[in-house]
Amino acid sequence: MNKTSMLAKTSVELADEDAMVSFGWAISSSLIKNSSLIKNNALIKKPVVITLQGQLGAGKTTLSRGLLQGLGHCGSVKSPTYTLVEPYQLPVGSVFHFDLYRIVDAEELEYMGFAEYLAEAKLCLIEWPERGQGFLPQADIAVEISQSGEGRCVTLDAYSLYGEQLLDQLDWDQDKK
Repeated sequence: MNKTSMLAKTSVELADEDAMVSFGWAISSSLIKNSSLIKNNALIKKPVVITLQGQLGAGKTTLSRGLLQGLGHCGSVKSPTYTLVEPYQLPVGSVFHFDLYRIVDAEELEYMGFAEYLAEAKLCLIEWPERGQGFLPQADIAVEISQSGEGRCVTLDAYSLYGEQLLDQLDWDQDKK
């Protein structure tokens, strides 16, 4: 994961799990609104890559749940800690939710066929991206979740024009949530 220059940044304070899920929905709305990413109801060009970092229990999977539900997923969203990847076929196309917590060496991603997932994906959500450093593509958006009192501080950094457009389209007014 070679970091290029950050193009945009935003931070929000979220009070609880419901706010985290709602914020995930807001990110999905930004994906859908961004017309340069959507064509014929499918994301185009390369997959959008969103990485999620934070301590165990920070809310990475909770945020992913809101995002996936916002893109049309109706079932439960479980952490792919043991399966390493959970695939979702959604109206936008193939979405893959990775959890690299159990990866010891980034080279393991090659053995699990990560490149094939990337070739098929329209969106990749990657928890614990630091475990795949040197093998993962540059994130469009890097999400960092940290403890903030009783809630969480969520910081989004855009590292691509896609990511910058997504942050520009992000509509979040936490007073309404």
